[in-house]
Amino acid sequence: MAEEPVYAPDQLKPGNRKRARTGALVSAAVLLLMLWGNHEGNTENIYLIGTAVALVVAVLVDIVLRRNGLKPEDQ
Repeated sequence: MAEEPVYAPDQLKPGNRKRARTGALVSAAVLLLMLWGNHEGNTENIYLIGTAVALVVAVLVDIVLRRNGLKPEDQ
């Protein structure tokens, strides 16, 4: 514990929020495109749709929390 790294405040800058949201939505679209493949059964489809929905919900929750001021802008 004595060897913990010391961080300067500028090293902990938040990432680009717009790119993160765009990446999550593009990933969700790619997952939904994977529904058209050569697989049988619906088990794969359930996981693909569930993961895509989870990504979209995470983006929407982030937008709503920031709009209502419940999540700081610097994270």
